[in-house]
Amino acid sequence: VDQYLKETAIVNPHTTIIYTNPKAEQIIFPRATEIKPKKAQEIKPHPYGIELGILLDMMHATESRTLQAFFTGEFSRVGPNTAKEICANAAVLPNMKPADVSRETAEKLIAGIKKTKIIAPTTDCITPIGEELLEKGLKKEVNAEFYAACSRPASVYRGNPFVIEAALAFGGDQPAEEPMNVLRFANKVPLLFQQGACAITKSLINTNWRSYGLSQSTGALPIGPLTIVVHIASVWVPFTSESKEAIAHYPEIIKEVKLAVQEVGRKLGSYIYKKKRIGDEMKKRGYIEKYIPHIAEALKELVDNKDYQKDNVESSLKEILERKRGEIEDIEADNEEFDETFAKIGKKEKKPKKEGEDAEESTDEDTD
Repeated sequence: VDQYLKETAIVNPHTTIIYTNPKAEQIIFPRATEIKPKKAQEIKPHPYGIELGILLDMMHATESRTLQAFFTGEFSRVGPNTAKEICANAAVLPNMKPADVSRETAEKLIAGIKKTKIIAPTTDCITPIGEELLEKGLKKEVNAEFYAACSRPASVYRGNPFVIEAALAFGGDQPAEEPMNVLRFANKVPLLFQQGACAITKSLINTNWRSYGLSQSTGALPIGPLTIVVHIASVWVPFTSESKEAIAHYPEIIKEVKLAVQEVGRKLGSYIYKKKRIGDEMKKRGYIEKYIPHIAEALKELVDNKDYQKDNVESSLKEILERKRGEIEDIEADNEEFDETFAKIGKKEKKPKKEGEDAEESTDEDTD
């Protein structure tokens, strides 16, 4: 329960949650913003992703007299010219009656829709979290050195628009030898179970994390100090079962999740490689700075300098080094949002092993 409420607070930054656990301890999850999410508006379905059976049902139920009027009146982002183009791409007359459309003709119309360029659906019917608030919520949970977030443009499956959002936190206090920590959400609701059966997990595994500087085995999540959040916002989220713990493997959803993950992954890769370059530069500078005092001492002996002149030589050499090599950029994030008490909620503390436990375990194994 604690973990569920904590993750709910991360993706609902406008909400304050007050919870009293069975131990009579009150836990408060304070809001991170005063801005309320916008109210969702009802829209018509979008042609992209519409399924054959749904299209036939809509044609038999419509009051439109022609296919052109049907597409214009029953779908969003479709004008008269777009409706004509769909019919032309399907080799179907635009003045044909929708009720007379057969299954074969409907299949042609589906193909015609795919060939037609249609404006992306509006997101008025869904309420995404937003890049800024998603990153802010993640900062409360994870104390890291780098954060990145992105919100994808709206896409469509089965005629329903959806938006994929992703955020990640790298480094800091996170374990470096364990698989990445995955936080999955659907319409701002945490998905705590059946991670392996979820389309989000499949997209993460299929992403090449090695190109972003992380270690990854084939068919597994990457290893490293990384937490990633993936959120799907939609009017109809397809789950694998009634328990609503894993998202179904629709190709459109898997594609968008992968694109969102790749977007934040590129930002992570840039940070990791930049950090490596800075580390190499620090190493080179260390080698040079190591010999500056020796150079100053040698010059003192050669030209019979005074002690204060030796100090001036050292200062001048350091200034030249700084001028030629440039200043070292500080790239680590300053996380003022991190709440240590909040981060500990829902996490089980590892109990230290007592002396002699390891010996007993090995003895039991030998006996077996």
